[in-house]
Amino acid sequence: MVAAVQVMSATILNVEFITGNLGNGFIALGNIVDWVKRGKISAVDGILTALAISRITVLWSLYIMVSIFSIYPDLDAAMQTVRLTNHIWLISNHFSIWLATILSILYFLKIANFSNSIFLYLRWRFTKVVLVAFLVSLFLLFIDILVTNIIIDRWMDEFEANVSYSYKLKNFANTSRHLVLTNTMLTLIPFTMSMTMFVLLIFSLWKHLKKIKHIIKSSRDVSTTAHIQALKTVVAFLLLYVIFTFSLFAQLWGYEFEEKNVFEYFCPVGIIAFPSLHSFVLIMGNSKLRQTSLLTLSLLRCKIQGCGPFSP
Repeated sequence: MVAAVQVMSATILNVEFITGNLGNGFIALGNIVDWVKRGKISAVDGILTALAISRITVLWSLYIMVSIFSIYPDLDAAMQTVRLTNHIWLISNHFSIWLATILSILYFLKIANFSNSIFLYLRWRFTKVVLVAFLVSLFLLFIDILVTNIIIDRWMDEFEANVSYSYKLKNFANTSRHLVLTNTMLTLIPFTMSMTMFVLLIFSLWKHLKKIKHIIKSSRDVSTTAHIQALKTVVAFLLLYVIFTFSLFAQLWGYEFEEKNVFEYFCPVGIIAFPSLHSFVLIMGNSKLRQTSLLTLSLLRCKIQGCGPFSP
């Protein structure tokens, strides 16, 4: 039973890893090719491209870290690689969260409809809003790296001062939890911002539906559709990030137990799901990427089936 669960979780994990790289690679490559052809790129496409690149880095760093935690490596070897691996994950995950949050802010400013003067000011100066959010993220990243280095340095000093394997294993698990907890606490800021955008978009949609109720019979006008699509994107981000954080902590807390339960084998699946599945949410939520992906799939299917050049 346990062996079957291990095989299943490992299979799902590998599928997520491959599809996540394909999805994020498609977003980055598609926008870069379009940028080269047109000679310019929109703010949304630029953020999507940077987000996809950061997600690819997150996937690789998470895949390595999950593998380390899953197979219980030699701690002396882990000590030499944990700083580099953690910093790669920390930086890529930071930009992954913040770029997704900035994307939520842009969707809100472009789609929501409020007559408030502050909202109108922010809408007309969305470039400055993006720049300020990015600078705030860099400041928080600096704090995160600083605290992370302090934790790792303290851990390495204690690691070298003690020879007991059980103590090293417990200390390794505690340090890993402290690192993840520090990073999670700082990402609560962009998470809260995304949640705020979600609530405001719902309020904007409610106001819009109330306004058009006596004008047209169908509520599926352009503005309503845009609101709903933006809400789907933000909800997917929030839900997947909650699953990601919960799975990561569950993986770390179960690390110090000698025997794993069935749930713990699927924690890595929840961890990789966030940077992997969210790429497909972004593709389906972007009309240009969605059309390009459908065309690409049609061409691949036609090539596999041996369709002629004039076949539909």
